[in-house]
Amino acid sequence: MPTNSRKIAAAAAPPIQNGFSLISNEKLLALYVTMLKCRMLQERADGLVKRRRRATIERVTRLEAAAVGTLIDLDAADTLVSCGHDLITGFIKGASLKRALSEFQGRDAVHGARRIDSATTIAARLQAAAAGALANKTRKNNKIAVAFRGESSAAVGAWRKALHEAFVHNLPMIFLSQSGPDLDKILAGLQENKVPIMTVDGNDVVAVYRVASEAIGHARKGNGPTVIECKTLNLTGRDDGDRPCEGDPILNMETYLIRKGLFTPKYKTAASARFSRQLDAALVS
Repeated sequence: MPTNSRKIAAAAAPPIQNGFSLISNEKLLALYVTMLKCRMLQERADGLVKRRRRATIERVTRLEAAAVGTLIDLDAADTLVSCGHDLITGFIKGASLKRALSEFQGRDAVHGARRIDSATTIAARLQAAAAGALANKTRKNNKIAVAFRGESSAAVGAWRKALHEAFVHNLPMIFLSQSGPDLDKILAGLQENKVPIMTVDGNDVVAVYRVASEAIGHARKGNGPTVIECKTLNLTGRDDGDRPCEGDPILNMETYLIRKGLFTPKYKTAASARFSRQLDAALVS
């Protein structure tokens, strides 16, 4: 599928000379700290199941910026369907640490006004999300549904059906997915129907946040769904496909914050220590 037909989001640019930014300094720091917490949470959970640290880092560096940038501003009553990454997506949505760790073991897959058991199929989860979105549209309550498709999610037919129904019925939904061959199959033919597909660097949390804010506003205003495609790029901007990405979204964000005068190593150390204590408390409670 030709990339030039998709809307490409700009990567996080250096600070504007006059200091003006559409994203507040407070929000920038919240994006960073939430990614840091997600990394620590994933590493702690992986340690509990004795997974290799290398595999952990490679997986979460493909997900943290996409998840945090898209989900951080969701309302409590918005619906989130997560297929394959329940641990950090539920946490970002507002689940407690204890609950997030339990969801890591596969208990819940839908966060928000609607909830179903994760043992059900991806098709059932997507159907629940669409039902929630239709209810929101009927009630005109400005709430939305987000379907988060990770790298391990298959069910191409189910995703194509969900996308088709969302656009036919103009539902307030956002479909977020990692880039890859399966996504191309899911999106095949949708562009001919003028489906808004926004492509963004999945390692750049600022770029993801800007795109997601636009898509969320679009849905809340009753303008229908949007697809956000997170491409995994390395530091040179080259698409790495299925190979581990050289760019770390947390380190990228630290560089960005340093340029804005918002970050020091001491800040990271303090934030990490606070959250580590919270993790310790969650595991013993």
